[in-house]
Amino acid sequence: MRKILVCALEPSANLHLKEILANFDEPYELVGIFSENLGSPYMKSSEFSAMGFVEILPLIFKAKRAMKQMKEFAKEVDAVLLIDSPAFNLPLARAIKEVCIKTPITYYILPQVWAWKPKRVAVVQRYCDHLASILPFDAKFYDRATYVGHPLLDEIKVRKTALERSGKVAFLPGSRKSEIMRLMPIYKELARDIDAKKLLVVPPFLLGKIDELYGDVSEFEVVSDTPSALIESDFAFICSGTATLEAALIGTPFVLAYKAKAIDVFIARRFVKVKHAGLANIMFDFMQKPALHEEFIQEDATARNLLSAYERCDRAKFLIGCEELRAYLGHGSAKNVVKILKNQNLE
Repeated sequence: MRKILVCALEPSANLHLKEILANFDEPYELVGIFSENLGSPYMKSSEFSAMGFVEILPLIFKAKRAMKQMKEFAKEVDAVLLIDSPAFNLPLARAIKEVCIKTPITYYILPQVWAWKPKRVAVVQRYCDHLASILPFDAKFYDRATYVGHPLLDEIKVRKTALERSGKVAFLPGSRKSEIMRLMPIYKELARDIDAKKLLVVPPFLLGKIDELYGDVSEFEVVSDTPSALIESDFAFICSGTATLEAALIGTPFVLAYKAKAIDVFIARRFVKVKHAGLANIMFDFMQKPALHEEFIQEDATARNLLSAYERCDRAKFLIGCEELRAYLGHGSAKNVVKILKNQNLE
């Protein structure tokens, strides 16, 4: 039985991990930090949920304890799989290697050094054996990156190929308390001016906290399956994050809206080196193409601006762009990550 040490701190990382496990064709045992839905973790990934430069601070002491135990686990496993979350996973990789543990480390979903902190390239390449990239342009920044494909092309089973209308609009205010509580008042104001059935996408792990986080949602139909909501909808209003790329790959026109703490935005604007917040727009920039969708950040994220973007959307042009994006990414990544973990050659 192959024993794998996993560190998957984010909900998206656990979705990607689930797809990897579904492609394993031999028995395995997981240890480490991941969702309890995938096994019996040492610590649940939800214990590390935070967003922003300030909110992460209370987790430092917990992270130090976890890192010490994870280093011990690394001595007893066949492979180490670190998924995203460089603030934790890079120090963990370093801690493992500096005590001469020989277990091969795979870093899946590489740090976004094209956006900021380019010095992380040297750290990743020094302490990680396999660099599993999900973005074709990572190779411009990492000497040893191997493009394995993009996980959403494994996970998203639906896509639009025509422009039929359903009369539905989706609202996705994010997956963290701070995101939701900043965007929901704007979404509620916006919803009053849209003549359509309104779907509010709530992550499954937050369905029990609707009153606390979302307030009165009587104007919305609450759903929890993001791809289903997007394929059903003519348009979507989405908080920055993975859901924006999901919408682009499905073919649902959308606009990005994001509001954060002033200090977080100040730091991001000072240090982040990309022109866009949305993942699809960032890829289009590397493809030397105009942005796929509109973005409204901070004070620009108003109900009026979002409504205007909704009303002027060119759905046919958007659908063409989505096909270009799919062609750029090519294929899914799960099977190739399994091959790396099993020390097999990629196709």
